[in-house]
Amino acid sequence: MRRTVAVLTGLCLIVVAAGCERGQPSSTPSASSERPAPGDHQLTLKHNGLDRGYLLHAPPAYDPSRAPALVIALHFYPGSGYLVRDLAGLEARGDRDNVLVAYPDGLDGGYNALSCCGNADDVGFLNALTDHLVQTWRADPNRVFLTGISNGGDMSFRAAVEATGRYAAIGVVSGGYSGALTTDESYVPKSPVSVITFIGAQDEYAPKFQAGIKTWQQRLRCTPASKASGVPRVTRTEARCADGSEVSVYTIADMGHSWPGATSGQLAAPAAGVTATDLIWDFFASHPRRT
Repeated sequence: MRRTVAVLTGLCLIVVAAGCERGQPSSTPSASSERPAPGDHQLTLKHNGLDRGYLLHAPPAYDPSRAPALVIALHFYPGSGYLVRDLAGLEARGDRDNVLVAYPDGLDGGYNALSCCGNADDVGFLNALTDHLVQTWRADPNRVFLTGISNGGDMSFRAAVEATGRYAAIGVVSGGYSGALTTDESYVPKSPVSVITFIGAQDEYAPKFQAGIKTWQQRLRCTPASKASGVPRVTRTEARCADGSEVSVYTIADMGHSWPGATSGQLAAPAAGVTATDLIWDFFASHPRRT
């Protein structure tokens, strides 16, 4: 399943879709020269012989001695860190709460997630990026979170499963837990990873997303219960799982393949009735890594 952003379909961007194979073993990454400081930083990290680019935003009050939380935001396909930055609007909350926000670029506009795109070792790259930001920028290892939309949402699920112990929670927008890897019943996190996800009922992939999150909850022995969303035509369920993680699902009746509440950028849905960025941020704040 390859979900391509419609407005970019005409771009001459070629991705070799080689399934969802597990990537090659990670080589030791080395960061480009950098000096941790507030502001926007365009950086690279060498991984498996490739220079992988990412944008890092450090808040005005950034202070490494305070061990800031870290949010890594993953873009749609075809896309870039800059495009998801424009869409998600994470930095206002990051500035207020002293949180680092990283926007890595997938190779050729995509990540090797569960259903698409390419064959890069993106789990290894995200692990290396996380380790680098913990070691060099002094991010709190117990408060590292992934969020993403579409291909980036799928990638969040894959990293949650395969990068045991690194990510406390993930926020998935218009993405899902599906594909060949997920047919194995043991393909679940080995340590607790909480999930908040947003599904547009008008999204052509909504049935797969809904089936995927149901499978996730069944395998982790979660018990869903309906909760009031406070918004017409938006339903919400909350579940506590046997490993102590939690799953929060928002289904938005009138939304398609979009980021609810976003006011700019591709895939924005400003009239969705809920603002995914705020809800993800609050969910992350209340779900540090369980040890």
